This record gives sequence, C-alpha cells and structure tokens, in this order.
Amino acid sequence: MNNLELKAFLDEKVELYNNPNFIESDPVQIPHLFSQKEDVEIAGFLSATIAWGNRKMIIKNSHRMMDLMGNAPYDFVMSHTENDLERLEFFVHRTFNGHDFQYFIKSLQNIYSNHRGLEAVFYKEQLKNGGLSSIQSAISEFKKIFFEIEHLHRTEKHVSDPMGNSAAKRINMFLRWMVRQDHKGVDLGIWKSISPASLSCPLDVHSGNVARTLGILHRKQNDCKAVAELDIVLREFDKNDPVKYDFALFGLGVFEGFFSL
Repeated sequence: MNNLELKAFLDEKVELYNNPNFIESDPVQIPHLFSQKEDVEIAGFLSATIAWGNRKMIIKNSHRMMDLMGNAPYDFVMSHTENDLERLEFFVHRTFNGHDFQYFIKSLQNIYSNHRGLEAVFYKEQLKNGGLSSIQSAISEFKKIFFEIEHLHRTEKHVSDPMGNSAAKRINMFLRWMVRQDHKGVDLGIWKSISPASLSCPLDVHSGNVARTLGILHRKQNDCKAVAELDIVLREFDKNDPVKYDFALFGLGVFEGFFSL
C-alpha cells in the first residue's frame, strides 16, 4: 500500500474500533464510571498505571482499587486518614503493591493541594514547549513532580519517563483518555487545555508489531525513539489528532491478529 492507501485503511479501522463497544473490554471503562472531573482523572490515572498484563485482570484490579477508595477517588485522595491507607496495604497487581498504591494516593493529594491538579501539571509543562509540540518532555517533568515528596525508590518504576528512553505506554494512554475530544464515546476528552495534536501513540507490543508489519515503524524496540518515529508518520496522516490511530493499530493486533498473518 502507498501512503494514501495506508491512511485510508487505518482510517477505516479507526472507525471500526473507536466506538462504545471498545469500552467493554478495555480499562478505559474505569474512568467512565465517574462524572466529576477529578474522579475521572484519578480513576483514569490509577487504572492506566496498572494497565499491563492480562486485560481482564487489569479491569478486575482497577475496580478493586475503586472499591478500596469507597468509589469516591477524589474524596479519598483529599480526605484519607492513616487508617484509610492501611486498607490499601494488601493490594497487588503484578509488581504494583499496596505500598505503591499508598504512595500514589499521597502524591496525588500533593498534586491537587499544591499544583492545582493533574491537568494543570501537564499543561504547565506543555506551555514550556510551545503548547503544540510533543507532550513527551512534559511526561518526564510530571514524573519529577509526582515523586517530589518522600517515597520508596521502587515506586518510581510505576511512572515511566520518556527521557529515560521509555515508550511511556501507560501515561500516553491515560493522556489519550483525558485529552481526545472526538465525542465517539471512548476517550473522555475532559482536559481542554492540551491539544490532541501533541499526543503520542501508547506504543505496546500489539501496536508496535502492527506498525512494523505495515512499514510505518522500523525500530525494533518499543521505546521513546520508536514513539518519536511513529509520531512522524501518524502526524502526517492526521496532524490534529494523530493518536486516533492507536485504535487502528491496537485493534488490528488484539482483535484481528494482523501482525501474525
């Protein structure tokens, strides 16, 4: 396929997968449980944080996180007591454990109390980059703020840093949920201050393998350099909303087994 044919093919797949049916088997369903902005973004951030491994287990454990917070994440973050945090101690999802969960709550409280919230942190860092450039450096600065209070070193691995050569798949996915405003029912689009044009594809094994099969990604590792390479092509296909193609790449890999054909 030439570039025009490839764009048309991927646009067709975006239309196929970017609809409410996608929510049923995806952790994006967790922030959809809430209506208050802060609840939505905290639920999204926490569920995106544990979004690796078996998808059913991701969703199950994300629901458990919400249950442990009384299904009122913002209120829990801002009003929790030490006894409340003790309830989180035995939570486990792969290498994310109760101590990590407890720190995330404390850090989120710091961000809402002292940095005006999650959106404000990313927006402030994006302004430094001219607003419409890639949001990857803002993710790196966000990590610094997230770990500015006392913490266990092991917890740092649960927030990726593109400047450390990570693809930062989970944060890029969280940002897609919060920023994209296409009103198709999947992405929530509650952050109005950041442009979708600055987003990057949440690159994982599925989207990476499909992108390589299609010839729009050549780097073998799924790292920040691969994200930057893919960004170039996807921005050529749609400069205003490049990350919509995540639906096509992910759907082709997970639901159609495209790369293995």
